[in-house]
Amino acid sequence: MKEKSGGLLELQCFYGGSKGDEVATVDLMKSGQLDGVAVSSVGLARLHKPALALQMPGLFTTWAKLDAARDALAGELETGLRNAGAGLVGWYDVGMVSVLSRGFPVRAPANLKGKKPWLWRDDPVVKAFYQRIGGVTPVSRSVLEVLPRLSTSAVDAVLQSPLAVEQLQWASKLDTITDLVVGPGVGAIVLAQKRLDALPGDLRSVVLDTGKIAAAALKNRIRTEDAAALARLKTKMTVVSLTAEERGWWNARFKETRQLLAQGTFSPVLVARLESMA
Repeated sequence: MKEKSGGLLELQCFYGGSKGDEVATVDLMKSGQLDGVAVSSVGLARLHKPALALQMPGLFTTWAKLDAARDALAGELETGLRNAGAGLVGWYDVGMVSVLSRGFPVRAPANLKGKKPWLWRDDPVVKAFYQRIGGVTPVSRSVLEVLPRLSTSAVDAVLQSPLAVEQLQWASKLDTITDLVVGPGVGAIVLAQKRLDALPGDLRSVVLDTGKIAAAALKNRIRTEDAAALARLKTKMTVVSLTAEERGWWNARFKETRQLLAQGTFSPVLVARLESMA
């Protein structure tokens, strides 16, 4: 971007949560203290909640299905983000979500009853899933608060992508992984629409064109590395292989979760539309 703009534009990036969690960084962008953010589910929900519907469990268990659905919704998702003050640079993903635990196998959703699974604050999808299981009291914490709680067993299960589990250093605190794809973890790179609109047209094009290339490269790299992370975890952890009946139990809870989400979190029309795409 710096090269193509003749040195007129340059990125300064803040890593490792140094500006706070996703909700904090989105709020900083809205207030003009940051020009943009890279967000996953919770950040997207803060900007345009319907984008989070792509993460509903049991729907898009392959990247091809996710890509097709996201392409079909592209126009309305970009408009929704723009109305929230965020210009879309590009989509990316954080991996396919698995069920990981410590000290016990998770063969069925009911195995989480009485346990201490992590719930990312402000994540309505996973919250609805735990509500449908019943008897689950999740531990609601930000991402940065999970590792110390895994170390003390204050958290004993997570729904997260293998790559994220490795990168966040959670893997050594977990010992069991269920052979099940819950759904994708989606994300996006966005810039403040006001900041984009303030740029001359040629510079705005440089930002968006190079950003699109970067986001596509990031998406492809993460997908490859997530698959490799899953393979590594399966060599280090106990793998719970599900029977057809057990997969049916998961699918039933996933469907009930989507029905619950259609009662207020997302529109019934959107949920039905995404189910038809899956």
